[in-house]
Amino acid sequence: MPLYEHVLIARQDLSNAQAEGLIEHFSTVLADNGGTVKESEYWGVRTLAYKINKNRKGHYAFLRSDAPSAAVQEMERLARLHDDVMRVLTVRVDEHAEGPSVQMQRRDDRDRGDRGDRGDRRDGERGERRDGDRRDGDRGGERRFDRAEGRGDDRGDREQRAPRADRF
Repeated sequence: MPLYEHVLIARQDLSNAQAEGLIEHFSTVLADNGGTVKESEYWGVRTLAYKINKNRKGHYAFLRSDAPSAAVQEMERLARLHDDVMRVLTVRVDEHAEGPSVQMQRRDDRDRGDRGDRGDRRDGERGERRDGDRRDGDRGGERRFDRAEGRGDDRGDREQRAPRADRF
């Protein structure tokens, strides 16, 4: 049987238990139609890139399945009819990756990484700056010079411009 990966996005106003109940519901739909769910993950509430049905956040769920195409089509049909499911994405893969998905690995790496807890600093204290950091407040971009030095600015002197109609 072909291998699939599914991502479901459910409404943000569901509880975590209800969102995990959706995972179980769609897993049983696949099982009833001759498929098996190899692994399921609940990714939690995440911010969406754009609003979907007036929602800014959603519960994300990930399923890895081994199912015939008829079972996958039935699961997608029921998910699209379900009021709590906003989006469904199904991808056919050649093989399932071992271990947790990339999203779950990122969650584990997010703890602090190699930065440590920075407990050696006092409140408001920052570390030493590197040589390349700017200290003069210059943020780059367009530079303007003093007129007293006679250099003008990068946009040209106002005296040389033609007057606009609204300046009479």
